[in-house]
Amino acid sequence: MSGDTGAARVQEIEVKYRLFDLPGLERALVERGLVLSAPIFQDDQAYAHPDWAYGQSKIGVPFARLRTQDGRHLFTVKTPLANELACLEHESEVADRDQMHQAILQMGFQPTVRIVKTRRTAHVAGMALCVDEVEHAGQFLEIEKVLDTNESGTAAQEHLDTFARSFGVALERTTDTYDSLVRAALAPA
Repeated sequence: MSGDTGAARVQEIEVKYRLFDLPGLERALVERGLVLSAPIFQDDQAYAHPDWAYGQSKIGVPFARLRTQDGRHLFTVKTPLANELACLEHESEVADRDQMHQAILQMGFQPTVRIVKTRRTAHVAGMALCVDEVEHAGQFLEIEKVLDTNESGTAAQEHLDTFARSFGVALERTTDTYDSLVRAALAPA
């Protein structure tokens, strides 16, 4: 890869579920010695290339995100590999959200949807368990794991799915990203 600085190429693997029994999940976590963190407010602006539109495949297409959390601004680019929740990811903190927004626009990306959520997390065995309250979309359990790009994202997702189902609470798996879920929730009926 031209210009490679030797940084490891990693993919972020996720599984995501609509959560119907938050108290049951919290009990199951406590039974395993896991406690969710205090809530963290996240304000995300999602961006897409102008040649891409909802309904088209996201595989191989880079998407940008600008997140503000606890006064910090994070710029992220994700490119879905095997599916929308198995992505090559690069992320960096930026000093000025407004200037980064303008830079993203200048790079040709277009804003798609704003995702506002409250997140609580717990960590176990290299996984991040995230309980999210997403404005307009509801409550979700998301489990994330970081892998080398040479590892199978879909195999990791199956492992994460087995782990999620071991909690014994009502979950409905979704393969949609939050931007798609929020956009669908806000679409006129």
